[in-house]
Order: sequence, then structure tokens, then C-alpha cells
Amino acid sequence: MAKLNKENPSKKIEKSNTSSLKKWTRRGFIGAGAIAGITAGGALIVGIAIRPGDRTEDLSGYVTNGDEHLITTWVKVATDNTVTAIIPHGEMGQGVHTALSAMLAEEMEADWGAMEIMEAPAEKDYANFALAREFLFGSANVPSVLFDSLNGAMLAAAKSMNMQITGGSTSVRFTGTGAMLTAGAAAKELLLSAAAKQWGVPITQLRAEKSFIYHNNKKAPFSEFAEIAATLKPNLQPKLKKRNEYKLIGKSLPRVDIPAKVDGTAVFGIDAQIEGMKYGTVKAAPVHGQKVSEMDGSIAKKMPGVYGVYNMEDYIAVVADGYWHAKNALDFIDVTWTSSSIKNIDDKVIFDNYRSAIKSGKGKLLHKFGNVEKSINESASIHEAEYSVPLLAHACMEPMNATAWYRDGKCDIWAGTQNPLGTRQVTADTLGIELESVTVHTAFMGGGFGRRANPDYTNQAAQVSKKSGVPVKLIWSREETTQQDFYRPSVLGHLKAGLDIKGLPISWESKFVHNMDPHEASAVIYDIPNIKAQYMESPTHIRVGAWRSVDHTQHGYFTESFIDELASNAGIDCYEFRRLLLKTKPRHLNVLDTAARMAGWGKTLPPGYAQGIAIVESFMSIVAQVVTVDISNGAPRVVNVACAADAGMAINPNGFIAQMESGIIFGLTAALYGEITISNGSVDQSNFYDYKMVRMDDAPSIDVEIISSNNRIGGAGEPGTPPIAPALVNAIYKASGQRIRNLPIGNQRFSIKA
Repeated sequence: MAKLNKENPSKKIEKSNTSSLKKWTRRGFIGAGAIAGITAGGALIVGIAIRPGDRTEDLSGYVTNGDEHLITTWVKVATDNTVTAIIPHGEMGQGVHTALSAMLAEEMEADWGAMEIMEAPAEKDYANFALAREFLFGSANVPSVLFDSLNGAMLAAAKSMNMQITGGSTSVRFTGTGAMLTAGAAAKELLLSAAAKQWGVPITQLRAEKSFIYHNNKKAPFSEFAEIAATLKPNLQPKLKKRNEYKLIGKSLPRVDIPAKVDGTAVFGIDAQIEGMKYGTVKAAPVHGQKVSEMDGSIAKKMPGVYGVYNMEDYIAVVADGYWHAKNALDFIDVTWTSSSIKNIDDKVIFDNYRSAIKSGKGKLLHKFGNVEKSINESASIHEAEYSVPLLAHACMEPMNATAWYRDGKCDIWAGTQNPLGTRQVTADTLGIELESVTVHTAFMGGGFGRRANPDYTNQAAQVSKKSGVPVKLIWSREETTQQDFYRPSVLGHLKAGLDIKGLPISWESKFVHNMDPHEASAVIYDIPNIKAQYMESPTHIRVGAWRSVDHTQHGYFTESFIDELASNAGIDCYEFRRLLLKTKPRHLNVLDTAARMAGWGKTLPPGYAQGIAIVESFMSIVAQVVTVDISNGAPRVVNVACAADAGMAINPNGFIAQMESGIIFGLTAALYGEITISNGSVDQSNFYDYKMVRMDDAPSIDVEIISSNNRIGGAGEPGTPPIAPALVNAIYKASGQRIRNLPIGNQRFSIKA
């Protein structure tokens, strides 16, 4: 089994041209000059995607030791023939180190069982060029003549955007397919070329297998040719294997991070230790935007173990000999925050504003096909419904934390982060130092789900270290972690359908308030000739951000709940209704049919039991789920979830199944209990007693079936989450006759439908 190399050197760091993180859209991406790079020297730097070109010496300086040779950007070979995969994504339980190293080993013909893995440093040459390319061009077939220049332009853009992100189910489907496979194949070609040169034989007579090169009865390890291979010019479009030639990919592999997590040697962000380190904790203003008006820390300063008490303008901090000392002292600081008109804001005000925004009709057009207005006027009947979902916290088990050491105009950060380059940039900007003066040391994350893409907690650690003059491990309390999140946005949606005489939709109109651009998530998969989707903005002071499956959780719930209502009104079985609307989409139909077959759709169930179904396409994967629910005791109990998923191909089937199971549990928490509420401008919830999670006794049995297809590889970490909420509420409706249009289900009670 491949092994984790816990080293993460970050010795040399390149200067950046950007000064802040941005929310990027395709339009903004193009505006940033990505296309310009194609004709403005992009080809000069494309090699970095596979090989660092004229930066070989610099790049080797911070990812290799003296006995190692960097063959491509993503792989190095040591003199003892140890092959190390360099992975540019963080590990937070999703198994990305396992999957990406297997993809590289597959094409390189390296011995995956003996391979080592290191996480790439927070350095711009490890920016997600493949993600940038896919983000802009999607599945477009780029002419080979432009391939070199295009990759160079994409790398330049990814660098300028500090795009070294783990999220959006992009690691395997973009970095894996766009970088790891190609880098592995290129590395193999380089090693074969070096061997051919050294042995004086045609390259066609050589083959690679398990980190050795063979010629007839002669063999030698990769390491014998690594030094020469590192000097050769790589083929930027090496020949890749066909799927039926894979030896590793598609087989269940043991997770490389599990042994260390079992024996306790795994290093998470919260495990960082530095000589002379102090511990810190913070409390931010309860209403975002408030500042410290008055602060009295005299009592806290005198408490045992306290090193210092600090006014940080929009938060207060305590540094002490231990976390418990710091936490206790924090509670004895008397602080008054500046007044704010936002203190009058609560959930009712927020959703009233949402409704006003929808009624205004002033929004951005996301999708338009046919003539919705005309078809609605000509419809035999019309059905409308309003849905809402609340703010949701990420609730990572490992609270937000980071260790920082600022000294002599330089700063080191140790943290689990989904955005190392962004963390470096924000730290440099905040401290007023050059980017090359900031080093980020990454670690395992005890959950991320999008939360650790925001560098506020690392930024605070850097600020407190600078203020106190000592290295500080900053740990947020569970209350701070819950109340200072970047929440999944609350959304209000209004859906309207025009129906023909059979009750089938001939038009579909959706309007919703959303403070992020949900273009992909709001798309409708069904064959409806007239579609129109608009979104309106109604800004609030609440910090929002990416949450597992991003916008698909809201829109998957809206769409699949509404489709179920249309089926019920038409008097058609909800599974068969979906089949009617997916006749021209065999891939979707196959996934839907598989889930129904797995669950035994239509079978006789005990009193109080019912099944609901939903299908959602997200992150290039299609997932259908059937929920079996029992309401015989009044409260819904999820008995079983049958999940069918087509992601093109599962790189590591066991890992893929685990991600589906994980996504289902995550989505069940949101559907059953998840809710962040706002009163007087601030968050009400504070800990797990009032932000409840699905526990072992709540968890259903889960069956997952992977559907292999010839489609492009899709995501795994997030697509399992969106279908579960609509499948659940649809099942509850069938059992009780009661529609649920507002989540969470909470403490609602249901009676069996007569």
C-alpha cells in the first residue's frame, strides 16, 4: 500500500500579482485575462503542468531532498527507487491522496504499494491549472495545436487567482484526469527515453512495470534513469491508456491515510507543536461588522497561566500557557461592541426581503429555453409552490484552528486548509509583508466541507502571533466555530409549472433568492420544452460560503420536491412520472431505474412505511436515491437509503461508496435538523446541543451501487448529498399526505395517511 510522507517542505515561494481573494465566475475568469494568456506567452509556461521547465532548480529546491530527482511537477524518484506522488489537494477524509496517487501510478507504471505521498507545498507552481481549464472550457474539445498554449494560460490564471483549492469535487475529475494521468504517462515516457539512451536500444523494445524498466531479460529500477530523465523535454500530450487497460484504477484500494489515523500518528492542524508555543483563543463580535467599543481585561490578565489579553478591533484574544487557561480567561473579559442597525435583523426580516425580491421580478436570467410565458398561458392547468431552506453550519468535528509564528517580518502558518495559496496571500496582505515571507505548512483536516477554504482563522492566528510576539496555537471554541461560520446560504424559491391535459409539464419557471450564482445547480434535467430560471439577490450581513455540494442541496430539494408534487397532481407514480420526462436521457434513466430496482420500488410495505425517490445531477455525476421512511411513531425514521450513482468511473470503488454514504448522512443532518437562525443580528445556535447532527442511532442502512459508463469521470465527495432531502420529504408525503416545503423537518409529527 502507498505510504504517506509527512514531510511538506515549503522553502522557496514566488511573488504574487494579486492582493485579495475573489469569488470567481466564468465571466470573471475570462476577464482576468485567462484567454489573453494563450497569445501572450502562455506556451512559455505550459510545461509547468507536467514539468517545471526552466524552474526545475527552484521547484526541486522545495519538494526534493539531495537524493531525489523531480521527473515531472507531480512525481519524484529517489536513489532507493522510492517514487513519491506530489498531491496538490488537502486530505479531509475524502480519500483524495489515495485516488490521485493511484491515477499517477497507473500511467507511470509505478509500484503503488511502495509509493510515498506528500502534499504539495503552498506554491504557485502547484496551482490548479486543470481546474482552471475545466472551469472555463468544461468538456470542450480543445484543438491539439492550442493545447500547449492553453495549459500555460490556465496555469497563469490559476496562479493569479491563488487557485490551489480542495473543493467542488474537483480533485479527481479535474486534477486527476487533467494532471495526474498525463504527468504519470509523461514521466514513464521520460524514464523509458532515458533508459533507451543509456542502454543504447530502441525505446519500442522497453516496457515499464512496478517501478522497473525491462528489456528482454534485463531490468533496472526507475532510480537508475531518474537523473537523466529529469533533464529531458517531456511530451505534453503523452499517450494515455484506455480504460480497459487499467490495472489499478477501478479497483478498491486501501486508504493511505487510515493507518496513521488509527494508530494516532496522523497530524491534523490542531496537533501542531512548536518550541515556545503559547495557546490562544478568540471571541469575535456577535454581529458581523461590529467592532470593540470598550474592553476591560484586567481580571483576565491576572488569571493563572495568562500571557496576554488583546483588543484586535473586531475580536478579542487571550494568549496563555494552555487552551483551558485561555478559554477561562476569555469569559472574564468585559467587552462592549459598537452599536449596529443590523441588530434588528432576524429570520423573518431576511425572508420577507427575499419574498420582496422575488415579487420585484428584477433578477438575473440563468436559463431560458422556448417561450415560458406563452406556454403557461396555453397550459391546461398551472401548479405553483414556494420552498425555503435555512442557513447551515459546516459543523466540522475539528474546530477551526491554526498555529502561527510571526518573527522578523516573516510568518509560518500550520493549519488544515482547503486553500493554502489563498491563506498565504491573505496572511501577507494582513501582516503587510511580502508573499515570499509567508510559509504555509498543511496538515490533515478533521472535516472541511468548504469551511476551511476561508482563511479567517489562519489570519487571526497570524495577527495574534504578531501582536503577542510569540508563536501561538489559536483554537476556536465549539461556540465560536458554530457562530462565526461561512454558512450555506438560505434560499427562497418559487416554482411554477404549466401542465398539459395529462398533467405533464410543458413549461417550468423558477425564481429564487440566492446570494451566490447558482447557474449549474438551477438547471433542470427533465425534458420540458419551455424553461426559465431567474435568481434575485437580497444581500444580508451573514457570511456565506461553500457547503458540501454548494448550491445543489437547495436546488435539488426544490426541483425534486416540485416534480413529486406534479406527479401526485397528475395521478402518476412519481418514479414513472420521472421516467416519462427522461425518455431522451438514457444515462439518467439508467441511474433512476437502478435505484428503484435496488429499493424494490412498488413492493408492499408495513403500515407507516413509504418510499420516496429523487435524482440529481451534480459535479458531472448523476445520483438517484430511494428513501424508505417509517412514521408509525409520529417522528420520521429513515430506515434505508438505496443509492445508485454514475460518475463515469469510480477510481477507487470502496472510497467512492464511502463518499456516497458520507454525503447521505451529511444531507440527512441538514434535512432533519440543520438550521442556523438569526435573532437580533446574531446566530442563535452555539454547540451540538442546539445544532443537532445525525447520530448512530438515527443513521439508516445504506446500499450503494456504482454504475460504470464511458462518460467523463465525475465527482464523488459531494453528489451523494443533494438527492437525500427531496427523497426523504417525498417519502414522508407518501406515508402521511403532508408536504414539506420548508426545511428542516425538525420536531414535526406525522400521522399515517388513511
